[in-house]
Amino acid sequence: MCKLLRLSFFLCLLLQLLACQNQSNKTTAAEPNSINNSKKWWKEAVVYQVYPRSFKDSDGDGIGDLKGLTSQLDYIKSLGVDIVWLNPIYSSPNADNGYDISNYDDIMKEFGTMQDFDTLLAAMHQRGIKLVLDLVVNHCSDEHEWFKQARSSRTNKYRNYFHWWPAEKGKPPFRPGSFEVDGSGWRFDSLTNSYYLHYFSYKQPDLNWENPALRKEIYAMMNRWLKKGIDGFRMDVIPVIAKDTTFPVITQAFLDKNFNGDWFQYFASTPSVHTYLQEMNKEVLSKYDAMSLAEGAGTTKATAMNFVDPSRHELDMSYHFDGVSLGYVPGYFKKMNPNWDLPSFKKIYSEWDSVFAKKGWGTIYLGNHDQPRMVTRWGNDAPEYREVSSKMLTTFLLSMRGTPYYYYGDELGMTNIKFDKIEDYKDIETIAAYEQVKNKGGDLKQFIEDQKTGGARDNGRTPMQWNAGTNAGFTTGLPWIKVNDNKNTINVEFAEKNPSSTLHYFRKMIQLRKAHKDVLVYGDYNLLDASNPSVYAYTRASSTEKVLVLLSFKPTGGVFDLGNLQLADEWINNATPLKVVGNKVVLQPYQACIVKLK
Repeated sequence: MCKLLRLSFFLCLLLQLLACQNQSNKTTAAEPNSINNSKKWWKEAVVYQVYPRSFKDSDGDGIGDLKGLTSQLDYIKSLGVDIVWLNPIYSSPNADNGYDISNYDDIMKEFGTMQDFDTLLAAMHQRGIKLVLDLVVNHCSDEHEWFKQARSSRTNKYRNYFHWWPAEKGKPPFRPGSFEVDGSGWRFDSLTNSYYLHYFSYKQPDLNWENPALRKEIYAMMNRWLKKGIDGFRMDVIPVIAKDTTFPVITQAFLDKNFNGDWFQYFASTPSVHTYLQEMNKEVLSKYDAMSLAEGAGTTKATAMNFVDPSRHELDMSYHFDGVSLGYVPGYFKKMNPNWDLPSFKKIYSEWDSVFAKKGWGTIYLGNHDQPRMVTRWGNDAPEYREVSSKMLTTFLLSMRGTPYYYYGDELGMTNIKFDKIEDYKDIETIAAYEQVKNKGGDLKQFIEDQKTGGARDNGRTPMQWNAGTNAGFTTGLPWIKVNDNKNTINVEFAEKNPSSTLHYFRKMIQLRKAHKDVLVYGDYNLLDASNPSVYAYTRASSTEKVLVLLSFKPTGGVFDLGNLQLADEWINNATPLKVVGNKVVLQPYQACIVKLK
């Protein structure tokens, strides 16, 4: 009898557990994404990236500055964005446009003073705009006092702030230097008969995160900025801060076997990076209501969650490079294949969405200071298609799950400048790549042509086009880099007067995202018709709403089969109302529409 009672008890318990599980499944079905819908201000925000050198010049020296940015905050506020991400403004000799920092606690002279920064920050907060700064701590400038001291003597206390290889041991094992003509990441320094490590320019020596004293300095600096009132950091190449300081010989065969031939994955695969980021979180980030974003260079879908899983107490968000790397021709410097295929594009963004579906948080972007203009790269900058394709790309960015990052000027549909000669380029990466091609006897003319569409970073760094006047209203002086010749028709003043402009569409799309954040921010994402070569279609669904997003990526338009889907009201459309023939939607060239489903 006791055995029967015990058996009955366990059966009842099992039924209760199954009932709870069933109820849990019902809840999940009724409330899509319920596992990962914890509300955070940085999840719901739209980030507007400003490249300060090119935004607005206040003093006529041809370089954008903090006062210039402050003077345009009402414009930024009018866009409806929530956060400004500002590229580096710290003291720098500008070997890499501010990513070579000589003093983390001072402002670059060309940009102004610390008082100018304080004024800017206060003015942003008065308008309800948050400010995120770039954190560049994989490397600093070779003109930073730390490095000056470190290279003065092998026994200097700052020596171990950097990575050194004594010349008496011979040449160090190869490591690549991204911005160097010879491709080497080691630079010989005669003062101490040693080589120092630099993954980028030789003007950017890598910091040694193995050294606790260095880490303490970094955390103290971060705390000073956060106490000043900034709202977070975008962390430049943060996955590569941790190195194997034994510097083993790495062969191409090793990379092919372990990292698919990718040097950057090797850089980003040292486990101690997570020890450092957890320490950073404890010592700095956990003390503030601030956001943290990893530039996820070298991370993969398999490793990204290690940075942003909330239970690991590291960072909030990460962005990947798979999307913006699509379509490049192997073996060439940023040569774009104009016939990149849309199914591959969809596959990348859908798979990355699934990475963050249950925990963590992702991002979405198509352009930034390291990329060409999004309408030239992913849309069509021909006059007849520029505006409509720009609106289509804006619809994509602001209807996907993940925090959208939107680059200054893209709201106008600014395009690549497409320089005809190397002398017009200012970026050290492009110049070094040109010299590499030259040294190999390559086709220099073809190299320049390649940079016009898919390549050079300077395409995304030309001055903001405020009006059709001299230098597009950016400066009264000689601009540090040329202004695009299409400023007469692509500028803020012109766009403000045109109700159907890309600028006004951008504002409408932001308003729509905020009005329906349960579905457009937190809702489930589901890809439809994955193999369709012309149309990107997906649904977003919350517990109360479901919408269909249709995006035509071709100048020929496209067709989408509705299947069992039933259309209701259109929320936004960049062209004429949807044309439905039978059970098919016939989209116009680069048409975009978000429509509610019954």
